[in-house]
Amino acid sequence: MAEAAAFGVARSFSGRRWRLRAGDDGAVRALIDKASLSPVLARLLAARGIAQDQAQDYLNPSLRKFLPDPLILKDMDLAVARVAAALEAGEAVAVLGDYDVDGSVSAALLGNFLTELGMAPRIYIPDRMREGYGPSPAAIETLKGEGASLLVTVDCGASGGASFTRARELGLDVVVLDHHRVETRPDALAHVNPNQASDESGLTYLCAAGVTFLFLVALNRALRENGFYSRRGIAEPDLRQSLDLVALATVCDVVPLIGVNRAFVRQGLAQLTRLARPGLAALAAVANCAAPFTVHHLGFVFGPRINAGGRVGRSSLGTDLLTAAAGEAAQDYAAQLDLHNRERREIEKLILEQAAAQAALQDNAPFLLVSEEGWHPGVVGIVAGRLKERFAKPAFVAGFEGGMGRGSARSLAGIDIGRLVRAAREAGVLEAGGGHAMAAGFSLVADQLGAFRAFLEDAFAGRSSGEVSAALAAAGELELDAVSSCAGATVDLVREIALAGPFGAGNGEPLLGFAELRVAFADVVGGDHVKVRLQSGDGARLDAIAFRAAATPLGEGLLAARGRKIHAAGKLATDEWNGQIRVQLRIEDAAAAEI
Repeated sequence: MAEAAAFGVARSFSGRRWRLRAGDDGAVRALIDKASLSPVLARLLAARGIAQDQAQDYLNPSLRKFLPDPLILKDMDLAVARVAAALEAGEAVAVLGDYDVDGSVSAALLGNFLTELGMAPRIYIPDRMREGYGPSPAAIETLKGEGASLLVTVDCGASGGASFTRARELGLDVVVLDHHRVETRPDALAHVNPNQASDESGLTYLCAAGVTFLFLVALNRALRENGFYSRRGIAEPDLRQSLDLVALATVCDVVPLIGVNRAFVRQGLAQLTRLARPGLAALAAVANCAAPFTVHHLGFVFGPRINAGGRVGRSSLGTDLLTAAAGEAAQDYAAQLDLHNRERREIEKLILEQAAAQAALQDNAPFLLVSEEGWHPGVVGIVAGRLKERFAKPAFVAGFEGGMGRGSARSLAGIDIGRLVRAAREAGVLEAGGGHAMAAGFSLVADQLGAFRAFLEDAFAGRSSGEVSAALAAAGELELDAVSSCAGATVDLVREIALAGPFGAGNGEPLLGFAELRVAFADVVGGDHVKVRLQSGDGARLDAIAFRAAATPLGEGLLAARGRKIHAAGKLATDEWNGQIRVQLRIEDAAAAEI
């Protein structure tokens, strides 16, 4: 017999069926009795498979407990030895990174560390529009021509190809610190990547900044043991001060918040609260936000602004901000990034409207593929993510200019979109492509668009059709963690829920259901958000907001429900205004309440 829909919601405003997560009452009781947790927190942890003997480590993730030995990563010893030798010999080192948050942070981590040792590297971030992603033969020649004898690539390089062949010809050693899945090893001296076929570390969930941080832990240890610091009278860098950056990249690259990633984010947020880094202090000022900071600030305040340089501005701006040593320079970089972020939002809004119109015509397809001449390549990834959320399907979005298209894809859990894109590249229907299970990038010429669509149709209908069907079915459901009420949505409840964080990929923020609430107020604010005030039968009220929902079925449903009763599902957060802390529901979905 099919499980009954939660609150009877078989089809919400956004077209989803609701269900209430099943709980293990025995596990809940053990967490309450033996781990001394409250019923609310016990139920949340039990739903995540946390046993009572794991509870304290889960609630208090520390690097001491979760940090692995970096040398379990393949080639880590080779990478450390080569960079240590370069430092001893005073060689010129170049660092080449990606232009997104993870790449900018990884380049800044390595750059800041080497600078503290008096060996400031040349940091090279390729121009997104002119050079594209990763190291190119031209970049290799430039860096070698400037005198570099060692190149370290971060968040790129796993698919080095002809670029590394050129580096070998020129006598430029290459060390790769990456996390993108590849089937073949790049032609590099060392390839540190938990997602390469021969790596057995089990650290596949790390972002590039996490890999880079582990590299610095290993390098720092090697330098200490070799007497590098004592011989030169150099203070050993305190890597704990870098955790604000590692947390930022971990959240923004949407990697699972499990294992050491939880410790990175929890302790990184504590470091961020101090705003000791000039770049992040300047960014907080232009964004008008203050401590205490949360995962939300990392993903939706700091991250988009750092990304904006690579999307619509100068690709190196993010790294420039994060390596700035002085407040004045940091303030200038932050102001530029904030301006670019506003430009990005305007471009994104226009392209999203056009892309959504195309996507609406692909109702019967298990995926979305939309494209247009003139769409800015810097925002197609964001648009793909928005389409995936709105239509609950994997989305491929490409912008063309002069016959060449650059695109991004975003996927649902259970559909490895990076594998699909790599297979399409190998089949010759893409010029280039690669990525993760949940996100990928690709390029193609206009004549390949039809063949790429046909390839995807075959792939989605072929041997993985069972996985695809399951993923699409799961995307059509909304799982509630618990049920609450307006009166029960208190600041204390929000704080209690937060103890199970940090929340993000792999550890989703609890989704609460609220039944039969009257929509006392609903209107559009901030251009595309829908602000709502909900009221229960006992008179208790709850402020709520549905972000970026105005032009979606969810937003339209909320606006049409003024004065009527709805069921709402969302995440609770606190909002401070005029010195008062209030609870706000961030609405994920809603449905008409049958009378």
